[in-house]
Amino acid sequence: MSTLLELVSGRDCLVYGIGNAGREDDGLGWAFVDALESSGGCGDALLMRRYQLALEDADLLGRMRRVLFVDSTRATDVETYAVTRPEPDLDVTFTSHALSVPALLETTRVCAGRMPEVWLLAIRGYRWNLRIGLSHAAYGNLEAALRAARMTAVAPAPALAGGV
Repeated sequence: MSTLLELVSGRDCLVYGIGNAGREDDGLGWAFVDALESSGGCGDALLMRRYQLALEDADLLGRMRRVLFVDSTRATDVETYAVTRPEPDLDVTFTSHALSVPALLETTRVCAGRMPEVWLLAIRGYRWNLRIGLSHAAYGNLEAALRAARMTAVAPAPALAGGV
């Protein structure tokens, strides 16, 4: 068993922060990647920040062994953070301008003929105004998610949920 960050620390791994740092808690995915960069805490993994997923990401995912997506969530059933194992699915979000993680995974599977192991870390946010900086509560959730990703042992296959 390894921690989540150990699982995604190789050269063929990606940590993909989704969001917008100019919209308060929507910047949680980017803040997670920022924390990894400043601590050197993810080995040789590729660290990326993007506003949203795009069709072109299927090519990148097709070359990866493991991927951790990190995004904020408004879901009220997530108290602090939740880690899930998304499955490929061409859901209703499938457009050329915005994709869900499941839609991107299905696109990757079809176009690349393979799929990496994938986790989605959703961190609870509360404020979404046009302002730089996380709310105090979201920052606390970010810290909890970082601690869990660094310390909680997970197996490569099953889902892990925390703070739900």
